[in-house]
Amino acid sequence: MTEDSVPQQETSEKEHDEAVDSNEQPLLAHLVALRKCLIRSLVAIGVVFVPYAVFSKQLFTLVALPILENLTGAPDESGTDRLQVVGHLISTDVAAPFIVPLKLAIFLALCTAMPYVLHQIWSFVAPGLYLREKRFALPLLISSITLFYLGMVFAYLLVFPLIFAFFASVTPENVVWMTDINSYLSFVIKMFFAFGIVFEIPIAILLLTATGLVQIETLKKGRPYIFVGCFVIGMLLTPPDVISQILLAVPAWILFELGLIFAKMTRRDSEES
Repeated sequence: MTEDSVPQQETSEKEHDEAVDSNEQPLLAHLVALRKCLIRSLVAIGVVFVPYAVFSKQLFTLVALPILENLTGAPDESGTDRLQVVGHLISTDVAAPFIVPLKLAIFLALCTAMPYVLHQIWSFVAPGLYLREKRFALPLLISSITLFYLGMVFAYLLVFPLIFAFFASVTPENVVWMTDINSYLSFVIKMFFAFGIVFEIPIAILLLTATGLVQIETLKKGRPYIFVGCFVIGMLLTPPDVISQILLAVPAWILFELGLIFAKMTRRDSEES
C-alpha cells in the first residue's frame, strides 16, 4: 500500500462513518426493514423444508446409520448368540413415526437456510455499522457458519460411530439395546449443537481479544484452567461416558490453541497497519 493510498483510504472510511452517523431513520422504518428480513428468512426456511419433508424418512435413516450399525436383536432360543437385527429402532409413541422425521426435516431446513438467514440479519444490521466494524464482522460471520457445520460433520462422522460402538460393547449379554426414535433424534440434535458450539471457540477468542475484554497473555496463563474446563464442558454436554467426553474436550482444546494463534496474527496485522 503506497503512502498516497493510506490518506485516501482513511478519508473514504471517515466519509463512510460520517454517513452512517447522519443516516438516522425513524423506528417505524427499522421495524419495516426487520419485518422484511423475517419474512424472507421464513420463506427461505419453508422452501428448503419442502424437499426435506418429502425425503424425511430417507434422511432419518441416514442420520440413524451410526446407531443402526451397532444395534443387535434379542438372544436366540439357545441364549448363546444374538440375532442380528441391524437397522431397527423402536417407537413408543403412536405418532412418532410421522412426527420425528418431520422434526428432523425442520432441523435440517434451519441449518441449511441459516447462511441466508444470517445474510438477512447482516443486511439489516450492516447499514448502522462503521466500515472497520464491517471488515471485522463479515469474515467472522462466514467463518462461524463454516465452523458450526464442521462441528456437526465431525460429530456425525467420528463421534457417533465411536460412542455407539462403545455403548453396544458394554451392553450386558442378557440386555437388548433398543432406542426410541424420538429419544435418538433429541440426542443427535443435542450433540450436533454441542459440537457446533464448541467449534466456535476460535471465533469467541478472536472477539474477546479484539474487543479488549481479555488479553492474549491472560488466556496463555489460564491454559491449565481452560484445559480442565474443556473436560468439564465435555462432561456437561455429552452422555456420561469417557469416550464422548474426550472426543469433545480434545477438539475444544485444539480449537482454543488455534484461536490463540489467529488472535496473535490479527493483533500483529493491526499493529503493522
